[in-house]
Amino acid sequence: MRPPLASILGTGRHIPETVLTNADLERRIDTSDEWIRTRTGIRERRIAAAGELPSDMAASAARKALARAGIEAAEIDAIVVATLTPDHPFPCTACLLQHKLGATRALAFDVSAACSGFIYGLSVAEGLLAAGTARHVLVVGAEKLSTVTDWRDRNTCV
Repeated sequence: MRPPLASILGTGRHIPETVLTNADLERRIDTSDEWIRTRTGIRERRIAAAGELPSDMAASAARKALARAGIEAAEIDAIVVATLTPDHPFPCTACLLQHKLGATRALAFDVSAACSGFIYGLSVAEGLLAAGTARHVLVVGAEKLSTVTDWRDRNTCV
């Protein structure tokens, strides 16, 4: 059996403080906690603060992952950010994250593939490692869907 091409050295996460529960949605739209839980399994959502950007959340999670991995930002060869809600259309969120971390020698780009984006990011990372293009790849999923969600639309906001 061949050894794995890649391994996960560290993980990190960022969880916004504001909580939006199903009960909160019950007060806004025609729905119920039972209806939402039965169909989605969701009990609550975390809502990023108004000034909190996807790259801020990504940086918070990335710093934790790097610390757990024992890797400095200068050792990162590539940064892949999976997001549908970038800070701006340009520059990409991965470049903003690169700057925030001080990962000055890392190539950086975004992957926009909705729910599967993080999995695609991991696959791209494995390809970079297998090709010998990179030794350390940081893959981050960061979304701020609350900025694009219509909280009055029962079909999508639950």
